[in-house]
Amino acid sequence: MIHFVSAGPGAPDLITLRGAALLKEADCIIYAGSLVNPALLDMAKEGCAIYNSAKMTLEEVLDVMYRMEEKKKTTVRLHTGDASLFGAIREQMDALDEKGISYDDTPGVSSFCGAAAAIGAEYTLPGVSQSLIITRMAGRTPVPEKEALSSLAKHQASMVLFLSAGLLNEVQEELLAGG
Repeated sequence: MIHFVSAGPGAPDLITLRGAALLKEADCIIYAGSLVNPALLDMAKEGCAIYNSAKMTLEEVLDVMYRMEEKKKTTVRLHTGDASLFGAIREQMDALDEKGISYDDTPGVSSFCGAAAAIGAEYTLPGVSQSLIITRMAGRTPVPEKEALSSLAKHQASMVLFLSAGLLNEVQEELLAGG
């Protein structure tokens, strides 16, 4: 069985109880090494095979999953935040579907929730904003034109931007263009 587990915003004590239990039971953990806090790997049982996917192609990640599945081993694919937001898990799930391999998805605490908690902020305030837009700036992955930041900024709602820190000048221009 393959378990997609979202690691939360990074602190080992902010992973869900289910996610921690799956890490402790796994025979194999494939983690996003450039993003996941390595302290989470301390939960792995002795003898657990651990792979850093930051140094692997999608095909190599899938090959590990296939090999573990053939051996009837339990694999955890450990992603950051909550993989339902910009987690790039769909392509892995599609490949597993093609092979008829079972998987499940354990959600995590999204980094946008962790960020608000860390700075004592609230995204929705009466009389200010009762809506939250979660989006990103177009970069290597395009964004539909109707979802351009300038268009979304016109709503005057609170906004959380992912994957945009390297594009701050462009983000500022787009937001100001939207009002």
